[in-house]
Amino acid sequence: MSPSSGRPKMGDAPLGGAACSAGEPTMVPSLDRPKMGDTPQGTDVHATTVLMLVFDDMELLDFAGPYEVFTTAARVHARQAAAVAPPLFTVRTASRDGRAVRARAGVVIQPDHALRDAPATPWLLVPGGVVDAVLGDPAMLAWVAERASSAALTASVCTGAFVLAAAGVLHDCEATTHWEDVAELARLHPDLTLRPDARWIDHGAVVTSAGIAAGIDMSLHLVARHAGRELAAATARQMDYPWTEPA
Repeated sequence: MSPSSGRPKMGDAPLGGAACSAGEPTMVPSLDRPKMGDTPQGTDVHATTVLMLVFDDMELLDFAGPYEVFTTAARVHARQAAAVAPPLFTVRTASRDGRAVRARAGVVIQPDHALRDAPATPWLLVPGGVVDAVLGDPAMLAWVAERASSAALTASVCTGAFVLAAAGVLHDCEATTHWEDVAELARLHPDLTLRPDARWIDHGAVVTSAGIAAGIDMSLHLVARHAGRELAAATARQMDYPWTEPA
């Protein structure tokens, strides 16, 4: 999963994009900071669209875990809604050229869009895996920086944090990634304060998660933040996932 240590340094000169917001981040297990998701279940919340970057050798669960959380949350919310409404969460996918990608272990994913024609969306999510090719592609990093600059929320799972850091989205803030890759991320981006003990870290506009399955916990947290803990808990229950984020 670690990016290769022999590759050139990326991200020494940030490209731009959304930066971590000022102030203390929220980290598991603390949820003391008020969140958008403190809205009680049943209160009108707006629908949002999540655009997920996909690429060859991405970690499948980094992608599939958040995808399942957001689409399941949309189904659960629709069952609970008093009237027919657009899905609370819509998930779209984009690869560099719109062609299918092959995740680690060989699963093929057909994206909805190429980067050039992917719609502007409120949320952007970058999974991890073997990210060397993404880090070595200036056009992809520039696209991430540009999309993050206009997104309300940019999130990464696992080594997706390397991509956000190289694109200048993570800069001079706290972040997390897979425990196995913390030392390498620290070497490449010494301005970051890394928290390998954290399941996820929420800076408001930028959220990072630890490795692989931690993306599920982060995504349930984002459901809670957007639409309330009740929906997040119901989503975890529907997924039969032992979510333990404290109230």
